[in-house]
Parts: sequence; structure tokens; C-alpha cells
Amino acid sequence: MICSALFRPLLLGTFACLPLASVLAQTTDTTQPTSAAAPGGCVHPFGLDDNTEYVYQLFDRDGKSQGVIRNRVVSLGTETNKKQTITTNTVLIKSGIYDTKSRLVHSQDLTYRCRQDTSFTDGLGELSFESLRRFRDRRLAFAPVPLAWPNQPTVGSELPGGGVTVDVSSSVVDIAKVFSKVQKRRVVSDLSPITTPAGTFACYKIESERESGTLAHVDMLLRTVSKVVDYYSPNVGLVRTEVYGKNGKLEQTRVLTERNLGGKANQSAVQKKVKM
Repeated sequence: MICSALFRPLLLGTFACLPLASVLAQTTDTTQPTSAAAPGGCVHPFGLDDNTEYVYQLFDRDGKSQGVIRNRVVSLGTETNKKQTITTNTVLIKSGIYDTKSRLVHSQDLTYRCRQDTSFTDGLGELSFESLRRFRDRRLAFAPVPLAWPNQPTVGSELPGGGVTVDVSSSVVDIAKVFSKVQKRRVVSDLSPITTPAGTFACYKIESERESGTLAHVDMLLRTVSKVVDYYSPNVGLVRTEVYGKNGKLEQTRVLTERNLGGKANQSAVQKKVKM
């Protein structure tokens, strides 16, 4: 079963993180953040452009493939606050999860945002669809909180938490709350090169704690807690994500393997097999 931590579009997700249009044509990015990713330079979240597609491969603890996530940009837009003083640029993404036989398992729409010097991934991307499978015939009310990804974070600084809570109910009664929270986020290292099949990227290392669970009654809480390590490039987004179990052992990995722009893939787009 594929776990929610690897469904981030990001990025993903988150398993989330995607490149500037000018960077998409390249195969490496080992430099400091570009001007488009500098403070005040937000064009689109992570520099995403129309029809951009990112492909992430998922691996289990033994390095065996679990499937693929495909995130494709379907539209670009803007939002303005009520006083019309702050403009937020948005990207609507169609995210699809595929099994090892390329069969679609789940799809969802995610909205990324950016303003000033920070991009935001959709909190919905933190939730595993498996956790809602048994509630498929119930009413679902989603309350996502986006995750902030500063263009130039300071090593040692803490980042705001995020995630999503889902209220499950019927027409007459509340049934449960399903949640996935990302908290205790901390920048632990400065820009360092991280290499994947999609290229080499200058990334910050960000550690966090993910708590996921279902609260069926006040006295009945089923939850799991894991450590997550994200390698995040301001110009590209999430490049690699590692999930560790309570015993401290690596359980899952998500790796950026392709970056496609307008149907044209980078040099790593055609791959016979990706190994950990």
C-alpha cells in the first residue's frame, strides 16, 4: 500500500517542488536561487508554467518501486485579498497516482500558491486517500492548511506546520475526523547538491514530523507518527523525500525522475528502470 507521505505533489509531495520555466530546459541546477525565486520575485509557485509535468517514482524500504506520481499543471491564475493589496499567484495541478503497472489508482486536484518570497503547497496533498476509503459513502468536509516553502530559508529556523483535517459525517450524525499534520518543521542544512535521474539540484534539507490518524470518538484515536526529510530546491521544489518509521529506519522514498515542459521531457524522461 502506498502511504500518504509519498503522495505529496510535490511532493511531492509531497510529496511538491517544481521548476522555473527557464530552468525546465536544463538538466542541472546547482546554483543559488535565481532572481525569479528571490524575495519579491514570485511569478508562479516554484516557477511552474502551463503544461509543466513532474514525475516522481516511489520506493519502499528495500528500494523496490511502489508506483509513480504524475503532477501536471492545468491552469495558472491569481487571487487578490478583499482590500486588493496583496496578489497571490496560483497553479492548479492534476495529480495522479499510478501503480507499478501504470494503472491509475487515485487522482486529485491541488492548488499551489505563491506571494512575495514564499511558495505554498496544498495541505490536501498530505492526506492518504486510503484513510478515507471506508468513508466513501459519507459526507466529507475538508479543511486544508498549506505548507510554506520560503525561497531563502535560514538554517536552524522553524517553518509553519500544515496539513489537512477531514470531518466525516452522515445526514444526522458526526462520525469521525481524519487528519494528517506536518509539524516541527526545521531547516537543518543550507543549499547542497542533490542528484536524481532528473538532474542535480541545489537543495535545502528540511526535517519534520508527520502525524496521521483517525479520531472516531473522543476516546478512540488511531494514529501514526513518522519523521520526514525533504530536499527542497527553491527553483525546482521537492526533489527527494524520505520517510522514517518510529524505529528510525527508512521506510519510503520519493524521487523526482522527470521534468517535462509542453510534452518535451528532459534528458532523463526516457528511462528503462530507476534504481535507488
